[in-house]
Amino acid sequence: MTRDLVLPLSLAAMFAMTPALAGDLLVGNKSADTVWRLSTKDGSRVGEFATGRGPHEIVVSRDNRFALVSNYGGATPGHSITVLQFDKPDGTRTIDLGDNAKPHGMRLLPDGRRAVVTTEASRKLLLVDVANGRVEQAINLGDGRGHMVAVSGDGKTAFVTKIDAGTVSRVDLSTRAKTHEVAAGAGAEGVAVHPTTGEVWVSNREAGTVTVHDPKTLAIKHTIGSDGFPIRVVFAADGRHALVTNARAATLSVIDTAKHAVAHTVALSRPGVEYRETMLGRAALPIGVIADPTQPRVYAAISGGDEIAVIDTTQWKVIDHWKTGREPDALGIVE
Repeated sequence: MTRDLVLPLSLAAMFAMTPALAGDLLVGNKSADTVWRLSTKDGSRVGEFATGRGPHEIVVSRDNRFALVSNYGGATPGHSITVLQFDKPDGTRTIDLGDNAKPHGMRLLPDGRRAVVTTEASRKLLLVDVANGRVEQAINLGDGRGHMVAVSGDGKTAFVTKIDAGTVSRVDLSTRAKTHEVAAGAGAEGVAVHPTTGEVWVSNREAGTVTVHDPKTLAIKHTIGSDGFPIRVVFAADGRHALVTNARAATLSVIDTAKHAVAHTVALSRPGVEYRETMLGRAALPIGVIADPTQPRVYAAISGGDEIAVIDTTQWKVIDHWKTGREPDALGIVE
């Protein structure tokens, strides 16, 4: 177990062995090296898993049997993925990525057996055989560090952002080669594929924009302003809204995907709350965001406040706050 795990071993083991319930919210606590399971009924903690150092992203399998956690590392770079096994008595296993350090963005492919993973230190996109716990292939991304990744609905194409280059790349997973790389905006970071149109949406944090790209050519079709360091972009289940966390402004931009315009802005910083020091100073620092597929809610990880903001999408207002471990970021939902 890691040094930051706060539960007694017996209780942590019991939590790990309990099957994930439909509607559980998974929260990666970057500075505690844990993933918490929170009930979406009331935000109570119903489970905890130890991970590697610096868990940065979470992806849940379609059959809800497991989740992957990228262990980015800290002062020493990470080289692994933790597999949270909801149906196994031992709870977790680890996939060693060898020389590929600082794993970050991840997506599972439709077959449920393989995942794509960005590794900043080796500047690769890894194709990982999750079932057998090995790296199948490392795809060269060229100059710049691949950070986040999204995958087309058919699983044939991956899209990778590079913060330092301000670009988005297209990778053909059949030929296992990068085919395109274009400028998106300064600090290109978040990336998501629209569930209906297949368009590629990128949040450009230094530029303060969200760009919408053609999935075949990556040509920019639309540019939408989202002030305050837009750091993540995800979609509501029906694709009607794109949800963008603005880390410096501590807001959530709710973008109408048909009109390509911001429809709502939700304040995520609480007056009178003393936030801790973050990469952007003493601030709320919202990063991870995810839409609940079964009820009208969105969850945002408030990294500077060690909490989840619960947002009611019928009125686009924060209705609750749930406690997390230290520095929450990555989010996943077991449906």
